[in-house]
Amino acid sequence: MAGDTQPDRRTRKFADVAPPLPTEGLTNRGAPAPPDLGPLEQLLGVWTGQGTGWNMIALPFQTAPSPPAGFKFRLLMNQYDEELRFTFVDDDVPNRGLSRPDNPESDQFVVTLDYQQKIAQVEAEDRPDSGGLAGSAGLPIHHEPGLWLHEKNRRTKDDNIKGDEVTEVELDVARLASIPHGNSVLALGRSEVHEGVPEIPPISGLPSGRFEDVGTPDYDFKSDPYLEPYNHYIENPFMGNVTAPGFPGFSPADMNEILRFANQGVDVVRTTTLTVDSTRKSAGISNAPFSVREAESVSMKSTFWIQELADRDERSNPGLRLQYSQVVMLHFFRPREDEFPDPMALL
Repeated sequence: MAGDTQPDRRTRKFADVAPPLPTEGLTNRGAPAPPDLGPLEQLLGVWTGQGTGWNMIALPFQTAPSPPAGFKFRLLMNQYDEELRFTFVDDDVPNRGLSRPDNPESDQFVVTLDYQQKIAQVEAEDRPDSGGLAGSAGLPIHHEPGLWLHEKNRRTKDDNIKGDEVTEVELDVARLASIPHGNSVLALGRSEVHEGVPEIPPISGLPSGRFEDVGTPDYDFKSDPYLEPYNHYIENPFMGNVTAPGFPGFSPADMNEILRFANQGVDVVRTTTLTVDSTRKSAGISNAPFSVREAESVSMKSTFWIQELADRDERSNPGLRLQYSQVVMLHFFRPREDEFPDPMALL
């Protein structure tokens, strides 16, 4: 509106927001409490990593050598720099609803943080060698704007399945992401707080199906030529530019080993864990037509570990540290129109 000198609250940070005074005649709600961001509070700010990011992805490779030397895909390994910026949007976004007999609340209120992720390559290599498609240092390889949400009330529930055990869990966080390849993600999940360093589980980077457990006695990754690129990086982990003693490298056998290595000797007092999954009820991924046809993103699961350190600054605030792990599953090549499956659809 012309002549309006009020600042746009969408551009202000958490520290700049003052609770408004009650306004008679406009609302029967009193002045809101100071912003309560729940499990998202410690994300605010700018997180940077220099050479601490690692990524592996299988990509279609039209000029791959003929079998058994190649199978129309290459395995790309990246080491990268990263900037992950979180800014405050609102601590009380209202989702309008109706009350229920067992719940007098009608509306849901949501904490919202805006985020932007930028990633630039440090080192990269692929197998089979593509002759330069892996790219050079400094190459921008990812840009992702999105939102993190914390549902303060009227949360939904979902089944949590571990083996034969099924329990019901309350979902209180969500992540919305948009990627320039033409992908839009809604992942839902939950937050937890626990004392000390996080327990980071192993994660296999091998193709899903019969390849999950490297320790299985009859595991055939050493003899199956289709899996040769994975076997190569299991036996020769990708090191990037790291020369630190004891560094395990980046291996498809356990892609979280690097995170556990980085936690050695770090005094973590408390960890907030945010885990979101696009395969939960009402979540999902939408893809542009080309991506659907060639390399469709079908699921995303990510876990963020926000760590409070024993070290404190001059204001007695704890030092903060952020680690995350993310798995995105791709389906290569849609089945043929005659409904006979393409052999590569198993990748």
